[in-house]
Amino acid sequence: MSALGWLAQPGVLPWVVLLFGLCIGSFLNVVIHRLPKMLEREWRAECASLAGQEVPLAEPYNLFVPRSRCPSCGHKITALENVPLVSWAALRGKCSSCKAPISGKYPLVELLAGIAAGYSAWRFGPTLATLGAALFVWFTIALAFIDQETGLLPDDLTLPLVWIGLLVNLWGAFVPIQDAMLGAVAGYLVLWLVYWAFKLLTGKEGMGFGDFKMNAAVGAFLGWKMLPMVILLSSLVGLVFGAAQMFAARGRYDGGFRFHFGPYIAIAGVIALFWGEPVMRWYLYRVG
Repeated sequence: MSALGWLAQPGVLPWVVLLFGLCIGSFLNVVIHRLPKMLEREWRAECASLAGQEVPLAEPYNLFVPRSRCPSCGHKITALENVPLVSWAALRGKCSSCKAPISGKYPLVELLAGIAAGYSAWRFGPTLATLGAALFVWFTIALAFIDQETGLLPDDLTLPLVWIGLLVNLWGAFVPIQDAMLGAVAGYLVLWLVYWAFKLLTGKEGMGFGDFKMNAAVGAFLGWKMLPMVILLSSLVGLVFGAAQMFAARGRYDGGFRFHFGPYIAIAGVIALFWGEPVMRWYLYRVG
């Protein structure tokens, strides 16, 4: 048996990929927390430069430096405190130094990233589709959480995701490349048209341009034929969550809520990626 031959054993690959996905989930937490702040720093520096102001030197701040710290006491997170899922459980969701609570979002992101990767490997086996599916879900997890927290869908994530979708479909990982290209264009244009129709009717902006690009990425992965289902599902999920949010306000809704569409595109895209065809067959059977 070769050095990596054990990976070919039945049932081994999904577990290995799941463990790797947990580690990726830990990194996604860094992306979710830091990328919006990195972009804000860049925008502030650009504004200062355009205004002719001196741009002050700042400490390096990116996805790798400085080391992660507790936001309450500044305690540097050690390697042992950064083991996916295990560390959070061992620390009982609290900082080891100041005992401040650690958000459950961190293990949730790790768990989602790990399960999605493991399921991709189980579903598609040792193929390009597994890599493509894992990347798709990892990117959409980051985008969904960033959008929910900040209202941003950064080009740094949406545009690479479009190109990854087109690249994996050069070899037909999910759909023929022609369908992927049409899907990317149609995914962008359909929400662009909705945006302008809503703005002309109400004078308000119903969504951001990041939503168009994220939908284009979904189209690049899944092709144009899946877009109607993705748009319908994302709208339904958004309606349910939006209604729940308004109900939770218990009559205090004053029209000021902002519903971020990115998380719902992410949920619908993942459903379509893994279960799109059976859902479509079920729907056509029910209406036919």
